[in-house]
Amino acid sequence: MTEVGVLGTGAYVPDRIVSNDEVAAAAGVDDAWVIRKTAIRERRWADPGQATSDLAAAAGRAALRSAGIGADQLSVIVVATSTPDRPQPPTAAYVQHLLGAVDAAAFDVNAVCSGEVFAIAAAEGILTRRGGHALVIGADVYSRILNPADRRTVVLFGDGAGAMVLGLGRGARIRDITAHTFGELSGLIQVPAGGSRLPIDQAALDAGLQYFTMDGRAVRAFVEDRLPVLTKQFLHESGVDPDDISHFVPHQANGIMLDTVFAELSLSRATMHLSLTHYGNTGAASIPITMAEAARTGAFRPGDLILLAGFGGGMAAGFALVEW
Repeated sequence: MTEVGVLGTGAYVPDRIVSNDEVAAAAGVDDAWVIRKTAIRERRWADPGQATSDLAAAAGRAALRSAGIGADQLSVIVVATSTPDRPQPPTAAYVQHLLGAVDAAAFDVNAVCSGEVFAIAAAEGILTRRGGHALVIGADVYSRILNPADRRTVVLFGDGAGAMVLGLGRGARIRDITAHTFGELSGLIQVPAGGSRLPIDQAALDAGLQYFTMDGRAVRAFVEDRLPVLTKQFLHESGVDPDDISHFVPHQANGIMLDTVFAELSLSRATMHLSLTHYGNTGAASIPITMAEAARTGAFRPGDLILLAGFGGGMAAGFALVEW
């Protein structure tokens, strides 16, 4: 079977820089508290006229330029997002139109912060059967669903989009990929209102149920307890020695937590790449943004093994192994 490779990467973040001081004031904390708890110093938030599809299309254009192909060569577009433009239609349909990718099927994947890895897996399956090129985009605008008084969430998140172009038989090959969901923990991260179980009405708005919520302690316990085990399991099943990993690109959840997790992974020769210092947690966009930045600066060398690790709401986790 012909392997799928990453042909190009790209990213886009909004122009507006939001400092810790700006988000911390309403949440009753300060800049020092945010840095001590998260290692985040600033983030980007979308302008009022920007939607998730706008960010996604901008990142997609950058990835297409990197790959050297046109939008008319795409056969599929997958957008990973948990902050779609609207409940319907899929945000990917807007992105297809914005890019002029008239021959591409387009759909969304919602696996929250693991979404990019799940989307890569979906696109890979299509390409191995149908061929062509896929544009896989992680994009989120979390600033629209944050409670400004909730210090557990408002200080963490930024807006952005990252993208990868995938194709057959060339590029940085995807060696292996896997995904997990732990539905019994689905209540740890959620937006309670806005779906068929609890539509948004005035009572929901008055109760603040339209906002993103997270049980921070339980989420951290999930990540610190399960991510090392799942990572080591994935590498073992892939036939890869941890010492052979050159780069670790995790979901950019929280810098302090990631330091703890990275120490447990025994990736003795790997560099952990972080973009959260300036962009915060950008949801499904965080892995492809971080990948694009590392690729742009020349951090990846031919033959390097890159481990992608997504985790978040669902609860879910996804891993991919890319050989540059």
